Amino acid sequence: MQGIGKDIMDWMTASTSAACADLEFEVVKVPWSDCWSANTIGKGLENGTIDACTTYTHTRGIRNDYVEFSNAFLDDNKAAGLLTLLTDGKPTVDGTSDLDGVTVIDVSGWAPTADTITDVENKCTNDKYSTGVTILTPSEQGNDAAMKMLRDGDGSAMFVYADQGMNYECDAQGRDRNGNNASWDCELWEGFGTEYAYVQTGQTGYSFNGTTLLMFKLGSNKSTVADACMAEFLETEAYYNICDKHGFVADCYPNSFFLAGGISTPVYALETDQHTGDCSTGYCPCSVTSGTTTTTTINANVDTSGASSLALGSIMALQLLCCIIQMLQQF
Repeated sequence: MQGIGKDIMDWMTASTSAACADLEFEVVKVPWSDCWSANTIGKGLENGTIDACTTYTHTRGIRNDYVEFSNAFLDDNKAAGLLTLLTDGKPTVDGTSDLDGVTVIDVSGWAPTADTITDVENKCTNDKYSTGVTILTPSEQGNDAAMKMLRDGDGSAMFVYADQGMNYECDAQGRDRNGNNASWDCELWEGFGTEYAYVQTGQTGYSFNGTTLLMFKLGSNKSTVADACMAEFLETEAYYNICDKHGFVADCYPNSFFLAGGISTPVYALETDQHTGDCSTGYCPCSVTSGTTTTTTINANVDTSGASSLALGSIMALQLLCCIIQMLQQF
């Protein structure tokens, strides 16, 4: 087992300070559904097989009906966004859309949850989305299921972490950005910036804070014990070293061991109106418009007099043409 959450819990277990003395962590691997399922608590967390789950986002909405969270160890770094397919470099849904009448696919079991799309704002217009948006949640959990539905045309956009497309890019051997064998379908995520791109990024209103260390069953009252130890940890040099090791220095809460300045904001953390150029980076600016064509249907029953005049005029024109042709034939 490895990762930033694991390293933090190892430090907390090894600490001899009074704030951490009552904590001991054993990190194990369980199915995702043991922690959180589709809009409900996972069975492992519910029945007490596991005490907590790590590196979840404390979202607004339905999660608070089932679970409680420790404080965050990363700042508000997991911004959400809208992902859509591209046609000749043009998005199916552009950044200025209020999503009225648009079907948006949620990622089942993952933050941001479907009910929180009303908590984020369009970063091109600074407005909330229309209540006329339709949210479609796959029966299967995970990003692959949602991406497949987007590819199949079941929806026009996907509500997902703004770094997900970048994180799921693979090399020719099917390895992730860290050189490990990818645990997702690499073919589904090919073409970032050419076949699909984000038209909204920087949406953080769906959550209370950044990535939390622990998620407990509601009512466990264990979060306060963990928070006391973590508050001490966040002021140490070890915190900086762990953030640096995993490439999260820009997302961690700086203490006296962090260098001032010199940290650039990752492209996926920018708000949509801060992007420039086109969609080729995987992140479209507000100025890129939708490539969807609109077909206008004329209802003949709207104005029957106009329709009759049009038909009569066409018939007269044809009769006149016939007559001209006949006259020419006579000559």
